[in-house]
Amino acid sequence: MKRTLAVVLGLILASPAMAATEGPSPIFRPIDLFGLRSASDPQIRPDGGAVAFVRQANSIMTDRAEPSIWLIDTTTGALSPLADAGAARSPRWSPDGKRLAYVAGGEGAPPQLYVRWMASGAVAKVADLAQAPGRIAWSPDGSRIGFTMFVPDVGTSLGAGLTKPEGAKWAEPPKVIDNLTYRFDGAGYLKPGYRQIFVVAADGGSPRQLTFGAFDDGGDLSWSPDGRSILFSADRAPGWRHRAQHADIWRVGADDGVLTEIVQATGPASDPVSSPDGAMIAFVGFTDAHKPYQDERLYIADADGRNLRVLTEALDRGVSSPRWAADGKSLYVQYTDRSTTKVARVSLGGAVSPVASGLVGAQLDRPYAGGEYSVARNGMVAFTQGAWDRPPDIAVTNGAGARRLTHLNDDLLHGKALAAETPLPVVSAFDKQPIDSWMVTPPNYDRSRKYPMILEIHGGPYTAYGPSWSSEDQLYAAAGYVVVYANPRGSTSYGQAFAEGIAANYPGHDYDDLMSVVDAAIAKGSVDPNNLFVTGGSGGGLLTAWIVGKTERFKAAASQKPVINWTSWGLTTDISLIGTGYWFAKPPWVDQAAYWSHSPLSLVGAVKTPTLVLVGEEDHRTPPSEAEQFYEALQIANVPTALVRVPGASHGGFAERPSQLAGENAAILAWFGKYRTPAP
Repeated sequence: MKRTLAVVLGLILASPAMAATEGPSPIFRPIDLFGLRSASDPQIRPDGGAVAFVRQANSIMTDRAEPSIWLIDTTTGALSPLADAGAARSPRWSPDGKRLAYVAGGEGAPPQLYVRWMASGAVAKVADLAQAPGRIAWSPDGSRIGFTMFVPDVGTSLGAGLTKPEGAKWAEPPKVIDNLTYRFDGAGYLKPGYRQIFVVAADGGSPRQLTFGAFDDGGDLSWSPDGRSILFSADRAPGWRHRAQHADIWRVGADDGVLTEIVQATGPASDPVSSPDGAMIAFVGFTDAHKPYQDERLYIADADGRNLRVLTEALDRGVSSPRWAADGKSLYVQYTDRSTTKVARVSLGGAVSPVASGLVGAQLDRPYAGGEYSVARNGMVAFTQGAWDRPPDIAVTNGAGARRLTHLNDDLLHGKALAAETPLPVVSAFDKQPIDSWMVTPPNYDRSRKYPMILEIHGGPYTAYGPSWSSEDQLYAAAGYVVVYANPRGSTSYGQAFAEGIAANYPGHDYDDLMSVVDAAIAKGSVDPNNLFVTGGSGGGLLTAWIVGKTERFKAAASQKPVINWTSWGLTTDISLIGTGYWFAKPPWVDQAAYWSHSPLSLVGAVKTPTLVLVGEEDHRTPPSEAEQFYEALQIANVPTALVRVPGASHGGFAERPSQLAGENAAILAWFGKYRTPAP
């Protein structure tokens, strides 16, 4: 059909081969996706003198972001590569700052654990590992390294198959599945086995397994100051596979492997860290009230789990990544407040004092809030800092202003006329509640003109957009569109009550919030009300599909990796326990009406808007069957539609590879272009 041809044409025009033949451009183009760099996982040396970080660089030949570890001096700003360009990640300093452990791997082999001696530059592989190591943690004396690793299991079999003759080419034997979670987005179908905790000598040796059994012990690790044990979080209770929101705090002996349950939690306790003197522990979590969203709080307790209390009860924001200050009198945490991610110091009395702001994450396609940090013994904080006009760099602060140390994209973006972003004040028409939103205007924006507009909706739904870099929005704006995005009710970083605004009503009044955002953008004067378009991914794809069933004000829509039918999604997603146990009060076979009343599929009979549907072929979060249902329904209803399937793409990796992001963006622009009319 003609509409499919338009999409294919858009994909072809956006291909790297076509774009690479063009010369320099004063605006941001799809080919520029390959030139973007980003910083992540900043690890400040214990003395605060340098930061090791992961630099992600897109390769036009492999079409992937290739990680390498770099070092930057916090005084001079001198920058140097450290480890295996294109393969290294997870840098972790030894307690004395003289060595750096990291993970690196080559083609066709599992990643391995390495240690670099900083003074000499010598590098040694610590051990030959059968699987990739994770959650690296040095012992306090620097003699050992703890890590997690997947340990395969035999799995379940039913019956005995035939014995294959030598040299015969038979079909693969049947695979028996008996676990509730048997596939996961980004990992695909899971192999039988469990993540366990190991230790190995830091100068090399044979890894020794500390935890055993049919449990996943894969969380962050924290050594006790005396080096005798390791803290971790896990759900090791009977029936753990059927509990979505639970983990306890455990201690395992580093020499004898003896397990001790420290905190029997009432919800998902995670990220345990021991105080410098070993007298206390801290972790984040919440008491599970079976709500669809709950903010994580910072807890502290005695080393044996007694005297448990919450430190951030008054903050009304979720916190993460706890780190003890060197003096043991306070902790650092990360949290997002009204779309801006910060690092704060929390006293043992619960006083919260921000020390860094403007953190951003390494997800460059859309402007999601996020970021990472680490703290030196002298209190200097290293963090990923960015803005709407640049991806994350490395910055440091001692609490008296931040210094940006890297400028990873200055060469690429220098001289380009980027789309500009400004806040857009909005009050919801439903209940007059303020809604944070932003307007992205095209390069060389002229206020006297009328521009077509794209409403771009975030996923989650329990997450938030912020004033961060967005490759998608830059490309939309470069094509001549005003882009607006917002944090409607249900978004995080505005408190528990705001996030709960969609509990048992999603989609619901978030629709009203988004329509108020559109009205506010039109009221600014430069948006053509007859040239409105809408798109979004995941939860944003669901809301896009819901919107076109509620209104005809948009000329065209693009629903990316959506949920269309809550019943089928709840029984095919990789997070079915969350979907059917938290987002709805009852399972679908008990209360089908609740599932159907919030399913965009129920509104297809009212859809008139030409709607493109996109999904990754390896999506296990919102499986392709959801997008296909919507596409088939629109076809049957004779609504203009086309389906774009992205080969090899998961839900989280839908736009991870530059060519896929370029192709997805071009397909959407080609679809919108078919229905865009000349401005008055």
